[in-house]
Amino acid sequence: MKNANLLFLLFILLIHSQCQPPNPPEIKEEQNLNVERPEYTIVIHGGAGSISRGSIDTAKEKMYADSLNFALNIGEEILKNGGSALDAVEQTIRFMEDCPLFNSGKGAVFTHEGTNELDASIMDGKNEDAGAVGGIKTVKHPITAARAVMEKSPHVFLAREGAETFSKQNGLEQVDNSYFFTQKNYDRLQNILEKEKANLQGYDPSIEQENPDWKYGTVGCAVLDKAGNLAAGTSTGGMTNKRWSRIGDSPIIGAGTYANNTTCAISSTGHGEYFIRYAVAYDISARMEYGKQSFQEAANEVIMKKLVEKGGSGGIIGVDKYGNVAMPFNTSGMFRGYAKPGKRVVKMFSE
Repeated sequence: MKNANLLFLLFILLIHSQCQPPNPPEIKEEQNLNVERPEYTIVIHGGAGSISRGSIDTAKEKMYADSLNFALNIGEEILKNGGSALDAVEQTIRFMEDCPLFNSGKGAVFTHEGTNELDASIMDGKNEDAGAVGGIKTVKHPITAARAVMEKSPHVFLAREGAETFSKQNGLEQVDNSYFFTQKNYDRLQNILEKEKANLQGYDPSIEQENPDWKYGTVGCAVLDKAGNLAAGTSTGGMTNKRWSRIGDSPIIGAGTYANNTTCAISSTGHGEYFIRYAVAYDISARMEYGKQSFQEAANEVIMKKLVEKGGSGGIIGVDKYGNVAMPFNTSGMFRGYAKPGKRVVKMFSE
């Protein structure tokens, strides 16, 4: 009798166990949560646009590759020695601002009036502090001016004469606007102005895109340092032939630059008006934080789907809090690269 009761009890327990719902799957904050984070990661870009094989000769391609590698060297050396993400971002971008190959600082393009107006921004993912400058003409390194706004003022964004006065008061290096002159960019402006004269409608921003060397010239950097802090920065000369003190997405926090230790650090390059309208950099971070998407998933959806559907073009580079890199772009190319301990990648074309 005891054996019968025991068998009956075992039978009831077996039926009960089979009727229970399965254990819910383990919910992970990120799909790559268990991947070991690298000591550091640095990602850079030098603009996106009509950059394809054959559009750049071999010698110039090498110049771009060497410059991207040198920029990575600067940031990586800081990170190897335990330097901060902010320092790596600023110093890397300062070099790119000094390199006339890129549309930033020394290589800035010209406005309709024949001057150079510069924009930049920087953001600290640790505390979400940020600084930006727009439409400045006399500061040699706009990214340093942006960092000064973040650290030495109660504001986030300063523009034009006010930003220049602030930079002088804080001892930042000043130059005459002629310092930013490069013949290639001046000739590009003249070519567009000639086409405008032949165009009955006059001013037409799309004329710039007819140039075989057309690209959204911007430089940017995103970093994860050894302490686990993220930072990002962006610097640009804007669009050739821009008018009316136009400012694009590069100095706009959440559009051209964003960093948050909870998710990722991003720098954008592209048609700024679209990146502003759709808060591209922040949108990617928000999809990660609230939608639990991976960095690559979120970046691809925004750049390769949403932006394309809206008619915008460009790309982003960035790194998430785990050291994962994303570099999607919807143009034919983007100057880009990244470095981690023991690994380096530099690319230009769509591959």
